[in-house]
Amino acid sequence: MPDDNLLHFEDMPPGTVFPLGPKHVTADEIIAFAMEYDAQPMHLDAEAGKESILGGLAASGWHSCSMMMRMMADSYLLRAAAEGAPGVDFVKWKKPVLAGDVLSGETRVLDGRESQSRPGIGILHLRHELRNQSGETVLESENPVMIRLRNPGSADT
Repeated sequence: MPDDNLLHFEDMPPGTVFPLGPKHVTADEIIAFAMEYDAQPMHLDAEAGKESILGGLAASGWHSCSMMMRMMADSYLLRAAAEGAPGVDFVKWKKPVLAGDVLSGETRVLDGRESQSRPGIGILHLRHELRNQSGETVLESENPVMIRLRNPGSADT
């Protein structure tokens, strides 16, 4: 996509909200992710999940983060002049994500500033929240992200 058609730092002022999801979580994908990355019983077997404190076949927290990442990409990152993220401030897994859950939520721009060390780049501070179909928060996260400025030197945050 040409750079002119992308969302830039100036297009994402504090208060901007991007919807995430919905994402239907299946047992097959929970098990496939767990087999590859987090082979604990509660992520691999429905009975083991029911016997655990999670109450059912549950996605790994890292799987939940991966699903959120895909929702972020689909919502706004693939149409943004994004240059990556320097890290994650925090991730909180608030409730288990179970097979059959439908996840949705939002990303909110908290604040932004021009980078002092990388001319032409703005740094946005984002907050992400995912909820299940019952409206219960299952994941919270915050992180900075680097976004190219459309007009370096003229950003107003």
